[in-house]
Amino acid sequence: MTDVMKDYNKFEKARLIGARALQLAMGAPALVKVNKKEDRYIEIAKRELEKGVIPITVKRS
Repeated sequence: MTDVMKDYNKFEKARLIGARALQLAMGAPALVKVNKKEDRYIEIAKRELEKGVIPITVKRS
C-alpha cells in the first residue's frame, strides 16, 4: 500500500475508483499498462490509484 492509498478512507477510494472506471469506459486513456484481453475498467482504475497516478482529487471541507 502506497502513501497515496493511506490518505483516503474507504468511501473516498470507492468513489475515486468508480469515477475513474467510468472515465475509462467513456474512452479516457489509461495511465498504467493495460492487457486489453484480461483487464477490466475497475482493475485498471485500482492500479492507477495504487500507483498514485489517478487524475482526480478529493476535496474535503
